[in-house]
Amino acid sequence: MSARERILELDRRFLWHPYTPMGPYLEGPEPLVLERASGARFYDANGKSYIDANSSWWCAALGHDHPRLVAALTAQLSRMPHVPLAGITHAPAAELAAALVARAPSGLSRVFYSDDGSTAVEVAMKLCLQYWHQNGRPERTRFVALEGAFHGETLGATALGGVETFRRPFASVVLDCIHVDPGPDGYERAFAAMEQALAGAQDSIAAVVLEPVVQGAAGMRMYDPALLRAVRELTARHDVFLVLDEVFTGFGRTAPFCAAEHAAVAPDVLCTSKALAGGLLPFAATLVSERIFDGFLGEPERAFFYGHTYCGNPLGARVALEVLRVYDEERVLEGARARAAVVARAFENLLAIPGVTRSRALGMIGAADLGVRAGYLEPVGQRVYREALARGAYLRPLGNTVYVAPPLNIPEDDLSELLDIVEASVRAALA
Repeated sequence: MSARERILELDRRFLWHPYTPMGPYLEGPEPLVLERASGARFYDANGKSYIDANSSWWCAALGHDHPRLVAALTAQLSRMPHVPLAGITHAPAAELAAALVARAPSGLSRVFYSDDGSTAVEVAMKLCLQYWHQNGRPERTRFVALEGAFHGETLGATALGGVETFRRPFASVVLDCIHVDPGPDGYERAFAAMEQALAGAQDSIAAVVLEPVVQGAAGMRMYDPALLRAVRELTARHDVFLVLDEVFTGFGRTAPFCAAEHAAVAPDVLCTSKALAGGLLPFAATLVSERIFDGFLGEPERAFFYGHTYCGNPLGARVALEVLRVYDEERVLEGARARAAVVARAFENLLAIPGVTRSRALGMIGAADLGVRAGYLEPVGQRVYREALARGAYLRPLGNTVYVAPPLNIPEDDLSELLDIVEASVRAALA
């Protein structure tokens, strides 16, 4: 038995894969067996390479083995791999906090670390709930989010989720969340409905939670930044916290460093992860205003008694600090602008293919809808996935939405090849 065959045997006997219907998986074709990843590519056990079209679930924004990130991780590993952050501090955590605040929208002044995007949002939710509980408004226990929203996997964050397939099994046990449906008229209707919801229930609402400008898991739905400005004005008027989930949209994915910059708004809370640690380690941060931080001062019982074992760990903090330095010194955002224009043209050209009903692009995101039916479980995307895999690209369609979100610094030749594969795969899947 070869090493590859042994891995496949162990996989099928013991592994349970995320976001994977395991019955078809176990009965279907063999999965990729990867041995390494470098730059914008995976390499399988047979030596074939595949362009990573979605930056490994959106986190490898600088590719897979950026030498500066690897060097920073190696140096920190030999010095101090892990210490708790309770009653202890260290240079990577403190320096990173200062660097994140300097990058963030104005008014965000404190940083709380956790593990991943889900926990960054969970932290935000618990901070909002506890703030109102101990600052005179304990009845504020509800949240508002959009239908189609995705904010993570933990039970708290699941309440915010507007992707029905993901939320349905837990609907009876999650926190109370008002989901505003964009409806057939789009986001203008959604935000009008949100205004109505806040006007009628503002005394019970702790926060509005949004993915700024792009709803990722909903199928790369994009909306006008003016509508985000309207929500900021609305939440300020009703003194309700605005939480922006920049886990996907941050670190230049939509062009500016934070997607909130499209609307020139500053939230009360900002969540970040994924690209924060360059895809090397789980690491996340939740940034808050000084008002929220001050709401936890005073008697000991007012403290935020929350924290994960590895929150603020030196390895993740040191790598994240190096990520920020790479963005500055290698002018990553400037380089991504030209690549973004190439992505936009390629996805606009997909509209010439019969069966492509809609396309859009923003920054280093390109997306196209195939057919008239929407839904995460629609099968047409899987046909594109198989066609692309045979041609040397790893796509992860969202139902009938085919998209790319490659590393921001993807080599131009790799990007051109990827976009050619997307076009050929869509044509083959719709033929």
